[in-house]
Amino acid sequence: MQEKSKKRKVITQVIIAVVVVAILAISANLIQYYFFKGPSAVDKHMTELVTKYNKNCPLTIQEGIRLDSVSLIQEKVAQYNLTLVNNDKETTDVGALSKNIEESLLSTAKANPGLKDFRDNNFTLIYSYNDKKNEFLFKIKIIPEQYK
Repeated sequence: MQEKSKKRKVITQVIIAVVVVAILAISANLIQYYFFKGPSAVDKHMTELVTKYNKNCPLTIQEGIRLDSVSLIQEKVAQYNLTLVNNDKETTDVGALSKNIEESLLSTAKANPGLKDFRDNNFTLIYSYNDKKNEFLFKIKIIPEQYK
């Protein structure tokens, strides 16, 4: 009778040990998957693309507009940092200028071949403008629904 009780106790302990090991293994895999997964091929490509853009900065992209840098500030969010080299915050109608530039950026986001990778991967594009004294003027945010 005691022998059956001992066997049952040993079997119970073995089963508990197996279950604990299985739970730990599954937990370790889930933690590794969700917290330590490496960058995807898209992430790597976009990082390389942004690095390539930054190697050419600062770059005059249009009369009076200089691209200073591009950065990936969040997942699927790219920010272009620009300077309006002929504008001064104190003498600029920021609201009107922002509206005009936003209209232009929307058509650019839809058609510019240089933005194809961003469009294809549903990136939000943020354009941050400073004046010639490096004072912040405004930001324009374009979401995928606006350029699709």
